[in-house]
Formats: sequence, C-alpha cells, structure tokens
Amino acid sequence: MTGRGILYVLATPIGHLGDLSQRALETLREADAMYAEDTRHTGLLLRHYGISLPLLSCHQHNELRRIPEILARLERGEHVVLASDAGTPGVSDPGLRVVEAVLKAGGRVSPLPGPSAVTAALSVAGFPASPFAFGGFLPRKKGPRRRALEGWREVGVTLVLYEAAPRLVNLLEAATEVYGPHHEAAVARELTKMFEDVRRGSLQELQDHYREEEPRGECTIVLGPVPKETGPNRKRFSEGAGGETGQTG
Repeated sequence: MTGRGILYVLATPIGHLGDLSQRALETLREADAMYAEDTRHTGLLLRHYGISLPLLSCHQHNELRRIPEILARLERGEHVVLASDAGTPGVSDPGLRVVEAVLKAGGRVSPLPGPSAVTAALSVAGFPASPFAFGGFLPRKKGPRRRALEGWREVGVTLVLYEAAPRLVNLLEAATEVYGPHHEAAVARELTKMFEDVRRGSLQELQDHYREEEPRGECTIVLGPVPKETGPNRKRFSEGAGGETGQTG
C-alpha cells in the first residue's frame, strides 16, 4: 500500500458519553469517513459532540465486503475511523478482520484507546490484575462452556468474562460447578451508566442473588484467581478456553 491513509481503531464509551477522549474527538473531526458496527448507535455519539462525517456500517455480516472499500480509501490517503458499539473493535466486537487486512496490505493502523469494560471491571472488582486473562463470551452450550471454564481454571489467574444478562445465572452456575461455590467473584453491570452496579461475593452468593433479582444490562464477570495452595499446576492456556491473557497497568 502506497497511500498515506491511516485506519484509526476507536474505543467508544461503554455507557457514559463523556468518556470519549479529547484526542478521539479531534481525530473524528478531521477524519474522512467512519465505519461502525451500528450506525444508529454511533450516530447518537457523533450528534452528541456535533460531529458530521460519512458514517457507514461495518459489522459481522458485512465486514469482509467492506475491506476492499476501506483499503481503497486508505490508498487514496484518507483517514478512516473504525468503531464498534461500545468498547474496542476486535475485542469481542467486529473489526479484527479489517485491521488484519490493512496490516497485511502494508497500511498503517493507529489505536485511539479509551473505555474498556475489561479494565473498568478489573479496577472495581478488587482482584489482582497482574496477570489476568480475558475470556470474552464463553460458548453458550453447556459442555463447551464447562470445558472452557476448566481450561481457564488451570491457568489460575483472575479471569474476566462477558455475558448477556439473560444468561448470567447459567454462567454463574457453570462457574460454581468448576471453581466451587465458595470461590470469590464479582459481577459488574451497566458500567458507567445510570444504574451501574458492582457486586462481589462467592459464586454461590452471586448465583442466589441473581436468581432472586433478574439481572439487566451489560454484564462483565470477574472470577478471582485460584489460590496457589489449592489450585492446580500452572500451565499455558489449554485448547478450548479461548480468549486472551494480558497485563495492565
């Protein structure tokens, strides 16, 4: 790729619109086009800040078809912003294939870091985050989900997961079977939004609570690390667990 265009990967607010960074705003005001998972959702963000630019969809069903178009824009020297509904493209959201294609074509990709449900939940869960693992959304089926949790338990570190509210109790039940009812965890719901709620307790306590009080909104679950004195031998992540591991400062 010979053009001087840049693909900016934008982390958008996970709830509170005021969490968009100043640099992100400046980049959006100067960008030639923006591709977003849901143009209606992102359009609200742009209107909130009085920003007008071409806004096109780029989601899991059309991401591959958008790649040639995005590459052509970059070849012409345009600055293009890639965003998902909330959080960061490619982190349990569409965008990975676009970034990969641009890099393989020799293009420039630059992050516009910002809000993240992963680090936000870690910061309020009260568990060590060095190291931690991010498992994203686990499989919906019971068997694969259990195997994924068993794999993560062998890793032994603090684990962050995403889950839709209607399936939260099912996930907590599965985690209880694998980690044990007394294992400490936290559920962070609606982070940065009006009805934000962070609840920490044993897996059994959390399971009982959300059976009684139906969870709503976006859920991020943090499972505490397996105690060294009782945990299995530490090993590299095993097949079937999926997700990412990392450290944050």
